Amino acid sequence: MHVSIRSARATEAEMLSALALRSKAHWGYDAEFLEACRDELTVGANEVARRRAMVADRDGHILGFTTLEGEPPTGVLGMMFVEPRAVGQGIGSLLFKSTVAAGRDLGFTRLTIDADPNAEPFYRAMGAVRTGNVPSGSIAGRVLPQMIVTIQR
Repeated sequence: MHVSIRSARATEAEMLSALALRSKAHWGYDAEFLEACRDELTVGANEVARRRAMVADRDGHILGFTTLEGEPPTGVLGMMFVEPRAVGQGIGSLLFKSTVAAGRDLGFTRLTIDADPNAEPFYRAMGAVRTGNVPSGSIAGRVLPQMIVTIQR
């Protein structure tokens, strides 16, 4: 089945927020942790276009999404989540490459990523480099790997 990458619709915001929580839960985090992350993982309908949300769509089913935030030259891969049942099917790679290509088209030369520690190996495989740590926006005392991907012209 073919997977297409397209811009997310404002009407899909609630669906994207739920997908983000399911995807985060895939890593085995408990309910308390997920609840603490809820606000940070919520996409508002009024944010979809501003955050340049893109979805991986297969036959009308959203299998993952990303956000490309900020203004050139340095942007942020703010959110990247794949439906747990679709992990390992190449959806993440497709979304990542599509987001980098969209960034290139918009004039970005690099994207920063505040990664979930479990996702760091994926981002490394995609060419991102760890540059340090950043504090979690949801969990006091937790640090996340900060990564950068350089966009080749």
